[in-house]
Parts: sequence; structure tokens; C-alpha cells
Amino acid sequence: MVDEQRAVGKLQRAIRVPTVSDPDQFDATTFTDLQEQLGKDFPLLHEHLELIRIGDHGLLFHWEGQASQRPVVLMAHQDVVPVEGEWQHPAFAGEVVDGEIWGRGTLDDKGCLIAICEAVELLLEQGFVPNQDVWLSFGGDEEVAGVQAGLAVAELEKRGVRPWLVIDEGGAIAHQALAGIDAPLGVVGVSEKGIASIDLTVEDRGGHASMPAKWGPTARLARAIVRIEKSPMPAHTPGPTIDMIERLAAHVNFALRPVLANASKLTPVINRALVAAGPESAALTRTTVAVTTLKGSPANNVIASKATAGLNVRIMTGETIEGVVAHLRKAIRDKLVQIEVTVCDPPSPISPYEDDDAFDLIANTIGEFFPDAICTPYIMMAATDSRHFTKICERVYRFAPFRMSKAQREAIHSFDERIGVEDFLVGIRWYQSFIERLPR
Repeated sequence: MVDEQRAVGKLQRAIRVPTVSDPDQFDATTFTDLQEQLGKDFPLLHEHLELIRIGDHGLLFHWEGQASQRPVVLMAHQDVVPVEGEWQHPAFAGEVVDGEIWGRGTLDDKGCLIAICEAVELLLEQGFVPNQDVWLSFGGDEEVAGVQAGLAVAELEKRGVRPWLVIDEGGAIAHQALAGIDAPLGVVGVSEKGIASIDLTVEDRGGHASMPAKWGPTARLARAIVRIEKSPMPAHTPGPTIDMIERLAAHVNFALRPVLANASKLTPVINRALVAAGPESAALTRTTVAVTTLKGSPANNVIASKATAGLNVRIMTGETIEGVVAHLRKAIRDKLVQIEVTVCDPPSPISPYEDDDAFDLIANTIGEFFPDAICTPYIMMAATDSRHFTKICERVYRFAPFRMSKAQREAIHSFDERIGVEDFLVGIRWYQSFIERLPR
């Protein structure tokens, strides 16, 4: 039985430690403080599980089970993004208001971190021993695409551990996810898009702002950005997305059922519909390119000699960074705009989800706690630490066992991030039941 006051208090204390991983706000002592608090809040976990410290702040716990043939890894991360916007309640106060816990990290990703730890603590209190080894991997630099998850994978490799399945953040019980679908979707990420950073740069002499020449660096860069905006990557729908749509067919109005039920034969129609439905669904169909940073002149009266735009690219399953660069070059149509790929992680392999014991275990546990949800695979649009684990495991899934409204999902990396108290408690029970269900 989950004690509400005890569990909520642990999440509140974790939220109050501002483990921001942004380089401009980084404070290593906050991670030390959080880990000391975890030691106080989860004494049995720290007493009975082996702790391996990973890199600067990563934690890897080993819970020895009755067997080790099919070990499982449960993941979360300790770090959070900086606070942005005007919050209704302070971002690092962990206040409970109207049945919700408010604060940075409640959904991304301290909610999962504390829920996993509390589930393990409760099982240890009962003297429970899992059927298989359980590993807990808690990185500290996920939000800056850091190295700690990769180091955890290297540690498991060194120990000869080949996980049967891995569960990280990503999917959820998503309400108001798609137009025309009233039921919530229990979306389980079976792959995730690749992520790349690309710089567009234009260089010229620059000079005094009183004598501007036509098509200087900033104007040429601005034109390139507009051209990219007008030329999105082609839409196509990968297999898991088609399967998701076909699973939803029985839950839409009668007129739409034939279209969704035959999505694999009507992909052009499906692509257009998803693009028209808004940015969240449109991102399911294509590689996305977002302009996120701009740099130009150091002063108002100086024409920039160098102007740079930073692009954040999320590469669709089945596509490559080479294809993205070729598309950008064709869209920009200007040889003076330099294109440089500075970071690139390719899309993750697709984990099995049809007639697969591991996926079925996740789906059945979802069905137990969220009987109103439609469980379905999907391609995750963001990047997680779990992408590193595809090196040693073919069954890597992304799912957080929390109900999330559209407004809550929009608050991730934005303002007013919060989780329902009851939703958090159900998430703890979900992890507990999942561990209890591990096969012999």
C-alpha cells in the first residue's frame, strides 16, 4: 500500500533541489544534495542494492534477483531543464495545490525517479526478491545529451549484463492526444527519433551600419531560414505509427473507421491528416527542423561579419543525417550559406512489439492500472538516455506510468509543470506491479 503523505513528501523534497544541468546554471552541489536526500528517503534501497557511481553524478543500482538470465533496467534522470516563463506556483517549491504537485521535474523526470525508488522501497519492506535481476540507472546529464548513460552501458557491458528489456521515460497515459479519440492513449515508445545539431553560417566583410550592402550575412541567413520553414521534410509514416493508427480505428466515429483500419494502404491520406491536425501529430510523420539559436553582430551599429543559426533536428526513423543535409542544401539554394553538423545521434532501432513477451508485459501492466487507455506503440519524438542502451538491448521502451493531459504535456520544458497526486501514486503502484510480474 502506498502511503500518500510519505510518497508525496519524497517527491517534494526532490523537486526542491534544483539539479539544473544547463551549463550556465550548473551547480554540482545540487546533485550531491539530491543524492544525500535519496539516501535518507530510501534507506532500504541503499542498504540492499549495490550502488555503482557513474561518471560525475550518475547512479547505477543492482538489485539481485532469483535469476539473472533476463535482467531488467528501469531508468530515470536526476537533472532538469532551467525554469522558463511565469509560473503559477514556484518552480522549485514542490507545492501541492488542488490535488497536483507543482514543480520543475515532476513529469521530466523526478516523478519517475521517485516512483521507481518508492516502488523498490515498498517491495524491500515486504522482503520481496524479484524473479530477475533489476538494475536502476539514474543519469544526471540527460537534459544536455550527456555521457553518463553511455558510461552506465559500458559498466553493464564490462559486467557481461545484456538486459532483456529497458524502460525509460517517454510515453505516458496521454489524454487529448489525437483529435477524434476520446480515450486516453497508453503510448509506449518503441523507437525514438535521432537528434542532430546543425549550424548555418554566413560570413562576409561586415562593416558600419550606416553603409549596408545588399544581402549581408544576416539578411542572407534570414532568407535561408525562411526557405527552410517553407520546405519541411517530406512526410512519411513509419510502421509503428501506422500500427498505432490501425489500433485506434475501433475508437473513432463510424465514418473514419475504414480509413484508420486501412492506414497501411492509405498512407498519403494519413500523412496529410496528421500534418493538418497540428504540430504534435505532424511530428509523427517527418523529420523536423527547428531554428533555436541566432548569433549576429555584437553591436547595434555594426553589420555582422558572421551570422549563425542553430538548428535542432529530430531525424525520423528510416532517415539519415546525410539526407537531412541534402534537403537543407536544396531548400536554401545558396552556396554562401555553410552547413555544419556539430552533433548527431541517429534514430534508434525499432524494438519488437508484436507478439513479444517484453512488450506484452508492459501492455498488460498498463491494462491493469489504466483499463480505459488504448495501449499502442509509437515513435518518440524527443531523445532520452535510453538510446544508449540499444547497444546492449533490443527491447528498449519509453513509458512513464502517469496520466498526462495535453496541458501537462505542454508544460514539460515550459512553465507550470505538475503531476496529479493520485496519478503519481498510481505510477508507484505500476512500477511495483511491473517488478512483481517479471517472469522466472
